Amino acid sequence: MEVKLRNPDRIVHVRGPMNVAGVLQRLDVNPETVLVISNGELVTKDHVLADDARVEIRPVISGGAGPARCHACSCTSVIEVRRHRSSYCAEHFIDHVRSQVRYAIDHYRMVSYDERILVAVSGGKDSLALWDLLLDMGYRVDGLYVGLGIGSYSDRSEQLVRDFAARCDATLHTVDLATEYGYDIPAATALRRRSSCGVCGLSKRYAFNRAAVERGYDVMATGHNLDDEAATLLGNILRWNTPLLSRQSPCLPAHDGLSRKIKPLYRLGERETAAYCVIKGLDYVVDECPMVAGNTVLRYKDALNELERHSPGTRAAFLFGYLERARDEHFAVTASRGGQVVSCGRCGQPTGVNERDHARPATCAFCRTRERVLVAVADRGAPVVREHARGAGAPA
Repeated sequence: MEVKLRNPDRIVHVRGPMNVAGVLQRLDVNPETVLVISNGELVTKDHVLADDARVEIRPVISGGAGPARCHACSCTSVIEVRRHRSSYCAEHFIDHVRSQVRYAIDHYRMVSYDERILVAVSGGKDSLALWDLLLDMGYRVDGLYVGLGIGSYSDRSEQLVRDFAARCDATLHTVDLATEYGYDIPAATALRRRSSCGVCGLSKRYAFNRAAVERGYDVMATGHNLDDEAATLLGNILRWNTPLLSRQSPCLPAHDGLSRKIKPLYRLGERETAAYCVIKGLDYVVDECPMVAGNTVLRYKDALNELERHSPGTRAAFLFGYLERARDEHFAVTASRGGQVVSCGRCGQPTGVNERDHARPATCAFCRTRERVLVAVADRGAPVVREHARGAGAPA
């Protein structure tokens, strides 16, 4: 059979017939990190693949393990979720995803139906799944795409987002980093003091919050999933980064010019959001960002995937246990120990300032980083990315 593996894309041939579990074992692929697709449909570990079958093994989703019948209706399942010890047909898997999002929204009182939501969409599986779910659930939700300037990868991502918005007749806002702020993410490689991923995350957070506030949205939503949140938690605990631990929550209230931020997918793993997209027919970017090399969060995800492989439910127990028992009891007080929140002297957005720096005009992390990026690019002798339409402090 012809087996296509992704990231990096490659094709291998395996002699069949053989069930999915045997193929994954032969290729030394962790079932917790992939989904197996044959003839455009999801297949589980017991499905037998013919010798002439064409199969795709897609990363970060899994065919899993467990019963081959849907636990709700006894129909043939398309995916198993090992931590729930359940298997689902397509219809009941969609119900499962919606119920997890509904629980997350209700448990943290994330948003009401009369509030306006701005969801950050990147063209990846999580953000498109979130936008689709919130639209289907009847919320007032629009999208925001931030153009990062990463060549064909960004071009492909933006086109998928635009296609989704057109298909759903939904409102999409766009912000282009180069046009708005004078640099793109490839330019950040000139900055030695901060990784390109660090600049990317900071830039997206800044642009997202600014757009939400200036356009009058009540809530901003991101597609952070269970894998993302557990890996972030692991990294913060390994470094005992107590300020970040105190702020890690599926719902952060509005505060001093910051919009309320919610993460409705925090109870769903990457494999579940990707499977949702496959079942719903949502096209998304499967390829990894070409600038992701060296991202430490990916290493934490790999470690948690290995634990999950041998002990399903470990990742959820780790994150949910922290949120339910440790955060409020041990780390909530940390947030009140930070410096005063003031307006950035350059762009007017909120930023923290310590008492010892109170005499100096405050400058937010984004403005400081942007200045260093532009200086580093100039020192290299490279031209400015392109003439930006406004400075960081001008109205959107």
